Amino acid sequence: MNRHRSIAALLCGAVLSSCEMFETAAPRDIAGPVPAGALVRFFNFGVNAPGVNFYADTTKMTAISSTTGAESTTGVAYGAVGASGLYSAIEPGQHTLMGKIAATTDKDLAISTVTTTIEDGKAYSFYQSGFYNTTTKTSDAFVVEDAYPEQYDFSVAHVRFVHAISNANPMTLYATNTTTTTETGIGAATSYKGAGAFTAVAAGVYDLNTRYTGVGTNAVSRTAVSFLAGKHYTISARGDITVVSTTATNRPFLDNTANR
Repeated sequence: MNRHRSIAALLCGAVLSSCEMFETAAPRDIAGPVPAGALVRFFNFGVNAPGVNFYADTTKMTAISSTTGAESTTGVAYGAVGASGLYSAIEPGQHTLMGKIAATTDKDLAISTVTTTIEDGKAYSFYQSGFYNTTTKTSDAFVVEDAYPEQYDFSVAHVRFVHAISNANPMTLYATNTTTTTETGIGAATSYKGAGAFTAVAAGVYDLNTRYTGVGTNAVSRTAVSFLAGKHYTISARGDITVVSTTATNRPFLDNTANR
């Protein structure tokens, strides 16, 4: 009996000691500043370019899901946007953004590279563009800032134009409302690797056309594109301007991707 009482006393002492330790220990401060950051998204608009995974320095920013447990060899195909058009978080600072071959042959070979400075709180788009050179295994690329209006306006949509066709002259994007037939110029003439400002348009369905300065005929067209109020959209021109086929993969095309 005495032995049991001694053991009980020792256990109670240990519990009291532990309780005292937790009561008297200073609380640990786990608070800290919210990490700073920026956003970037990736387009594979390099004509004839292979599927790629996009990287920022040594960090993979996009990937294709696989059911085998092994990394997919598909990558982001030509005409597609990484992460289904969503942005990836990135730390502010200077980064080397790259598109690297996803296939087994020439695996992880960088075919497009841009070194740029990413600023805190801003959003950017990386475009793999131009024509893929099968000899040098390189493609052109550029980065633009996605400079949204500072204030949301839920009464209209905002649209901007990015020119990613390397063999096309400067173009202006026009949007014609299919209900009112009113045509609106989306910014000014934009050169290759350029991005226009976000322009407010009424919500609705639009036929889109690009035209060279002083030319009445359309260079690239797309019909029945919907713009919702309160949303921001980027219309990007990609492809080979010399292709006249309406079904060829590398035909001139106007891509519509929502920014937010």
